Amino acid sequence: MGILNVTPDSFSDGGLYLNVDDAVQSAYKMIDAGADIIDIGGESTRPGASKVSVEEEIRRVAPVIKALKQNQDIYLSLDTSKAEVMQVGIDLGINMINDVRALQNNNSLKTFLNSQCDICLMHMQGSPETMQDNPYYEDVVEEVLEFLNQRKQLLINNKVSPDRIVVDPGFGFGKCHEDNLLLFQNIKRISKIHPNLLVGISRKSLIKNIFGPNENDIIQASAILAAVAAKNGASILRVHDVNETKKAVEFLS
Repeated sequence: MGILNVTPDSFSDGGLYLNVDDAVQSAYKMIDAGADIIDIGGESTRPGASKVSVEEEIRRVAPVIKALKQNQDIYLSLDTSKAEVMQVGIDLGINMINDVRALQNNNSLKTFLNSQCDICLMHMQGSPETMQDNPYYEDVVEEVLEFLNQRKQLLINNKVSPDRIVVDPGFGFGKCHEDNLLLFQNIKRISKIHPNLLVGISRKSLIKNIFGPNENDIIQASAILAAVAAKNGASILRVHDVNETKKAVEFLS
């Protein structure tokens, strides 16, 4: 899954793809490098990020979705938690909703249930504005699993096929460094419970805390750890650097 943030303030690539043509070209470069999914986001969810209005988020993502859906072979994911934005994406033909709030916002569950999209349910403690202020768990792995189990079961109870449901433990979303490490060490266990597992650690603080601030080191380490996650059962890797990650996955496979 290649990350395409059409935002001015995302933590790694904010401001790079605000122009529709630039965003579309970036998506095709990722596809050429081996991306199977393009994940389009119009609101930053980095720690401390400010909220974006529904209208502004739609203004950012709709033209990009429209342009990319001219090629029906592209599998598009829309990274949003707002029901109104989800509905616009659904109407434009997106294939997946990627929701960091796991369909807990107003009307988002209803909007999804009235669609044929796939869904990615992510765990997050708190909200992007405050999630890194003081995250705390008694047992991070058990608590994340319990949350994902509950949200997934809610959809199954509403007659959503498990094949349509992906889960994401939410690395960096309301977790300290030790929490992220514990989750990473338990990917194999989590993937046995949830075979449709998305892992997104690309360029995150987990990487930077271990490998330092050098950008090239961060890119290479992100690719290697993503490949390790795949070897341990992750079925979707959400990444900024598709080419490097694909090479690392192939090397470890």
